[in-house]
Formats: sequence, C-alpha cells, structure tokens
Amino acid sequence: MKFKLNGMEKRWILYDVGNSAFTLLVSTIMPIYFNYLAGKEGISAVNYLAYWGYAVSVSTLIVAVLGPVLGTASDLKGWRKKIFLASLAVGALGCVWLGFVQSWLWFLILFILGKSAYSLSLVIYDSMLTDVTTEERMDEVSAHGYAWGYIGSCIPFVLCLLLVLGYEAIGITMELAMGLAFLLVAIWWVGCSLPLIKRYRQSHYVEADSHPVASSMKRLGGVFYELKKEKKVLFFLIAFFFYIDGVYTIIDMATAYGTALGLNSTGLLLALLLTQIVAFPAALFFGRLTRTRKNSSLILICIGAYFCIAVYGIILTEQYQFWILAVCVGMFQGAIQSLSRAYYARIIPPEKSGEYFGIYDICGKGASFLGTLLVSAVSQATGSVNYGVGALSVMFLLGMLFFMKTERVNQVKR
Repeated sequence: MKFKLNGMEKRWILYDVGNSAFTLLVSTIMPIYFNYLAGKEGISAVNYLAYWGYAVSVSTLIVAVLGPVLGTASDLKGWRKKIFLASLAVGALGCVWLGFVQSWLWFLILFILGKSAYSLSLVIYDSMLTDVTTEERMDEVSAHGYAWGYIGSCIPFVLCLLLVLGYEAIGITMELAMGLAFLLVAIWWVGCSLPLIKRYRQSHYVEADSHPVASSMKRLGGVFYELKKEKKVLFFLIAFFFYIDGVYTIIDMATAYGTALGLNSTGLLLALLLTQIVAFPAALFFGRLTRTRKNSSLILICIGAYFCIAVYGIILTEQYQFWILAVCVGMFQGAIQSLSRAYYARIIPPEKSGEYFGIYDICGKGASFLGTLLVSAVSQATGSVNYGVGALSVMFLLGMLFFMKTERVNQVKR
C-alpha cells in the first residue's frame, strides 16, 4: 500500500529540509573554514580538532540546560510556535554572522550561539510530531522528515561548494565566498520553515495559568518524578543518551576528523555529500520496513552498524576509506534518528510532548558533549585522532545494552 503524506505532514517535513542545510554546513564547510582561520594563527591539527570538539560540547551543554525548560514552556497553549520562531531567528542570524568574522575565537563563540539556537528549535520541532500526525503514521512520517532533509539539503550545499571551491574563478575572495555560503544556508533554512509557521496549530497542550514560568518549572520537575515509574521511558532515554551521542559526534566531527588526518578537503566534502544522497533512500527504506518489522529490532540493527563504523575509524588513513565510511554512515544515519524519534513519541503522553522531548534532547543533541569530549581527550592523550574516533565504539555498546534492557522491561510490563 502506498504511503501518502497529508498537507500538514509535508509542511512539517519541509522544515527538516531547511534545517538540514545548517546541519550539513556544520559538519562540512564550517570545520574547514575554522581550520583555515586557526591555521593562520599557528594552531596545530590536533589542537584544532580539540578546540572544535570543545565548542560543540559547550553548545550541547547549553541545549541540555535550556532544552527541557523551553520544551516544557512550549506545552502551554499558544507558546510552542513562539518559542520555535525565537530559536529559528537566533539560529539563522548567527549563521549569517558567522560568515563575516575573521578571528578563530569569535568564530567559535558565534558557532556556539548559532548551533545552540538551531538545536533548541529542533526540541520544539520534534515535539510537533504528535500534533501533525497520528500514532500509527509516526514511523514513516519521521523517516520522511530525515530522508527529505538529507536530499533537500544537498541543493544549498552544492551551491555553497561552487562558491567555496570556485571563488577564484568567480573573482571573489575565499572570505567573501564563505560569507555568501553562510547567508545562502540561512535564507534556505528560513524559507523552508515558512509553510510550517503559517499553518501549524498546537492541538496537544496544557492550559496556561497566571504564573506560566513557575508552573512550567513545576511540571518539568513532575516529569522527572514520573520517569521513576515509567521504566521503559527511563531506560530508553539512558540507551538513547549513549548511542545517539556517538551518532551526533560522528556527524559534527566527520570533516574535522578527515581534515586532521590530512585528507583532501574537496574529497571530504564530496564524500559527505554522498552520505546525504545515500541517507535519502536508506531512511525511507527503514521507515517502510516498520510495516513488517518491529521498530525496536531495526534500532538494534542500526546501533550495531554504528559500533562497527566506530571501530573502522581506528584504521582509517586513506581517502578511499573515508568514502567507504561515508557510505556506511549514510545507510544508517537517518534510520537511527527517525526510528528513535518515532519510538519515543509513541511511548510518551502527547499533551506533554514538549516536556518529554526537552528531556529527549538532553539525552541526544544536548548531551553529545560526552562523545565530543571523548574524541578530543583521547586524541590529545594518544596523539592520534583515529583512536579518538575508535573510542566512540564504547558509546554504542552501552547504548545497545540499555536498549535491550528497555525491551525486557516492556515485555515484563505486558
């Protein structure tokens, strides 16, 4: 049976197309430009990778603190769209501003601001899933979001590549080319968000009282208390903390990793473009598999695949090996994200989706500081970026063990 998206689901998916352009920029061109700025001031390759990792860690710590608070506030009637708009505006402006700074330190500061706002917008966006579709359609709608996000983001990315790699032929400086690339991504991001902003209506909410801030904090505390009773949700969040931490670390640091190994920048960018292309059909394929296979079984397959990817990173030294890595990541990247989002949305109360997705982001984007810190610390301690990436295998192993525990708790509950 053919799966057909309705109008609201399409508008929700279109935001994934927009924000994914920023994700791709962060994982490809931004680290290369930061390497250029840092190199002008004599910073070594190992320290460059470490500083980039620390900046990502600071950003995710900010999201870990603000995500649950803003997520809880977004459950109040009429607040979700307002918080979403504010996060989008700060993130897009930060993206534009990044293209016009020349100091590596200021670049990192603005990067932290822009990436934090971007991640906070995703807390709200993910919580909208319960408003735009039904429980039985969540797996495939979530998969379509990631799939179209990956393929759609290739359009501005290719344009950015033409600017960055062909700036001399165009007759402009590299700095101006970077500024135009960042501006293009911001325009694409905002433009793709407009249909959702125009038509979105919050159908699940909590009525606001005379003290919305105080009541939001009280409700947030209540959710943490509820987790003691909801063992399935609690164990899933612990599992998710570990395995998605490793996934986001690989996304955030892939180009920085390849650059630190001394691989050709153009080859790295094209390999990561291939990742986006492979991720499109792969995410849709896994979404369709949920019609005949359990969501949980597919998540375990994806975690196991990422464990192998991290181990493979230990021996990676050549350009062709990075291309193999890029294809493997593309096969499972969208699948593990979309399946996890749908799995979680199905086991939480829909009227509290903002609160719960705020906590979800602590254990995901907001907590991925552990993975980036692990890569940075091991790289500096051993003097090898390969061992730093290989250390992520521990994160996937722990994630798999706790996810299996989640399923055992669920079977006992039944």
